[in-house]
Amino acid sequence: MARRSRGAVSINPRSAQNMSTRPAGFSKKKAVFNPVKALGVLGALASITTCLVIQLPGLDAAGTRMFGIFLAAILLWVTEAVPLAGTAVLVIFLEVLLISDHALLSVGEGAPAYTKFFGALANPVIILFLGGFMVADGAAKYKLDRALSAVLLRPFIGKPRLTVLGVMLITAIMSMFMSNTATTATMFAVMMPVIMALPEGKARTGIALSIPVAANVGGMGTPVGTPPNAIALGALENAGVSVTFLQWMLAAVPLMLVLLALSWAFIAWRYIPADASFDIDTSARFEKSRNAIIFYAVAGATILLWMTESLHHISSNVVGFLPVVVLLMTKVMSGDDLRALDWPVLWLVAGGIALGSGVAATGLDKWMLGSIQWASIPGALLILVLALVGWVTSNVISHSASANLLIPMGMGLATSVSTSAAEIAIVIALGCSLGMCLPISTPPNAIAYSTGTTPTRQMVVVGVVVGLVGIILLAFVAPLTWGAIGVM
Repeated sequence: MARRSRGAVSINPRSAQNMSTRPAGFSKKKAVFNPVKALGVLGALASITTCLVIQLPGLDAAGTRMFGIFLAAILLWVTEAVPLAGTAVLVIFLEVLLISDHALLSVGEGAPAYTKFFGALANPVIILFLGGFMVADGAAKYKLDRALSAVLLRPFIGKPRLTVLGVMLITAIMSMFMSNTATTATMFAVMMPVIMALPEGKARTGIALSIPVAANVGGMGTPVGTPPNAIALGALENAGVSVTFLQWMLAAVPLMLVLLALSWAFIAWRYIPADASFDIDTSARFEKSRNAIIFYAVAGATILLWMTESLHHISSNVVGFLPVVVLLMTKVMSGDDLRALDWPVLWLVAGGIALGSGVAATGLDKWMLGSIQWASIPGALLILVLALVGWVTSNVISHSASANLLIPMGMGLATSVSTSAAEIAIVIALGCSLGMCLPISTPPNAIAYSTGTTPTRQMVVVGVVVGLVGIILLAFVAPLTWGAIGVM
């Protein structure tokens, strides 16, 4: 077994699910006045207040108020003046108070039912994500993630670049069904002794960078892999467009695998010497307790049912509730486990679904996008622009916040261009997942940065290369196959 070197970082995969998008050291700083956050709060208040007393040309009262809510959400999410989940629930609350049929101020005929916005909290996509979180948390509780990663690494031991490929492949596969954050924490727990045993230099940086890159890319592969995917599915469901679990995988997994291979090739070429030596502990012990065996069976059945939806026709959202019910009824998971789930992310997704509902219900999407002749823009160029906007935005604000803001607007284009709503939503979601240039871009990057093994400059280099390659594939290659598999 590799000896843990002095200075190595120990990471708890379960607790890591609730980590902030900031490196750990950031949260320990004494609270001080932040002018950016103050500006965000004041701007949000001004936006809402202004849109209550004026009416914008081309919009009715409900549309104008929704515009104020939309601006407030942008300002609060971008500045992170309040927690992201706090902004999400504020959006729902303001929609009920200002634009629903139970609004405090007159809205007029045809106001959306207030249950439309409260219903976002129990949207089927939320249930799907809840099931994914339950499976991920159970894997950490019964140490299935650690054991599987050790076993799967064994065939890759020997050649250093092949070892990095194994690390990235395993990380990506785990990230498809687990939280990106928890997956990154798990892999760092396995690999940290190896990383810290290496001398400072390219090899240490390369293998440390490979983990968050693979986690971010892997999360693109399934609807439960990352919140932007859930936000896209929720928006599509509200629009009456159905994309199954398997259809998403067929659309995203080939792109994910190609991008993963290219990312590995770049990292191996730039950072991993051919003569490097890695000493990795691949011993693994699978728990054989009653609870562990039940969990293995339930998790396996859930994933199998998700992937075979086209055969049994049981919605993946319904299947997502299976592990919640069975694991709680059999006491495999407890109330404490349920409370430990990443509830802020679920609230954030719900807020995004509600925001999209409000934008569509009030006609705000058509108003914001109507001044541009979108139909004259070639389809490939439009996809490129949408993917680029998602990527740029998600590098500086949360992936989830980016998706919440961009997907409702993007889907509004579907009525005026030849590109389908499903293609637009998927492109934006995947484009957001490609944002990984900075420590603050995504929790896996924050975890990597907190270990002290990934200089920001090198993170930027890898993030730009992987992001731009991903954008090119997403815009010009992936859509060519989507029509054939029935996603579009």
